[in-house]
Amino acid sequence: MNFNGIILGVISFFIIGIFHPVVIKCEYYFGERIWPLFLVSGILSGIFSLLIENFLLSGILGILACVLLWCIRELKEQTQRVKRGWFPKNPNKN
Repeated sequence: MNFNGIILGVISFFIIGIFHPVVIKCEYYFGERIWPLFLVSGILSGIFSLLIENFLLSGILGILACVLLWCIRELKEQTQRVKRGWFPKNPNKN
């Protein structure tokens, strides 16, 4: 039996679940200006995914790369949600 697909599916679920609150906290403390960190991290994860021969680890890094790049879009949308009043605004943030 090959469990690689199930393992990747479960890991995808957890990675997405972890980064949902990460995006919210990043927007709260740093605003949109932190998006280059997600970009660089996503690109590096994608490159490492291409270079690693282990199927499972390569898949995990590929999923991580896609999630990190998707976080850029979510960060911008989170900023709009804060402006609409759906999420709290950090009073100490410029």
